[in-house]
Amino acid sequence: MPKEFTIPPVTFPTSNTPNPTTTTTTTNTPQAPHLHQRQPPTAPFQPPRPSASSLPFMSFDIASTSTSTTSSPFFPPPSSTSSASALFAGEEPSLLEELEINPSLIWRKTLSLIHPFRLNTSLHSDPDLSGPFLYYFAFSLFQLLAGKVQFGVILGWLAISSIFLYSILNFLAGKNGNLDLYRSFSVVGYCLLPIVIYSAASLFLPPTPTTAAFLIAAVFVIWATRVSSRLLAVDDLGASDHRALIAYPCFLIYSLFSMLVMF
Repeated sequence: MPKEFTIPPVTFPTSNTPNPTTTTTTTNTPQAPHLHQRQPPTAPFQPPRPSASSLPFMSFDIASTSTSTTSSPFFPPPSSTSSASALFAGEEPSLLEELEINPSLIWRKTLSLIHPFRLNTSLHSDPDLSGPFLYYFAFSLFQLLAGKVQFGVILGWLAISSIFLYSILNFLAGKNGNLDLYRSFSVVGYCLLPIVIYSAASLFLPPTPTTAAFLIAAVFVIWATRVSSRLLAVDDLGASDHRALIAYPCFLIYSLFSMLVMF
């Protein structure tokens, strides 16, 4: 037989008015406090503000800008700032100086190479790669105008030729050899100027190789050979007594470059 359980009356604490059905049971029971009652928000802690700020205040008024900046001890006057910026701008080197490119030196070296019988070797004692790269790009562009894409071929031959001359001259000079690879690149690149001129002139010559074309190519090859052997056979490189032996590999190198133009 099922058991019967008595269920006590249920009271809701959120209601302030008693239920009429349970008035007899909740008259003597104290009302429970509101568990979920919202508390009024309290303001966060704020430090007391001083009556007068000790920090300088710059006004945004255009009329009072000059007065506020000159009276403030923390900001210098605009005249000193502009003069300091102008001073730093004057001391900053140019982009060509940062890249170690000297256009006047390149031009003087070019003029000295144009006159093979009055070559100034003292100009080339300070090697650089700016001029050789300029001649390399000019040579490649003239070949491109002739319908030959040879950028990689010319650059590879320049590198191999420089290493070859570096090895040959140091072998000939022995312990007195002072030619470094950087100067070898500079000399081979600068002496490429006659071949660059020949490449530009070949655009107006007939494309078929003739006897006259071979003679013109031989003139430019001899020109390049003379200036290169003259720049390499100097006293400071220790190979002044071997100019004839140095001229032979130079002749082979610039003959290869002339064949790129002819064929």
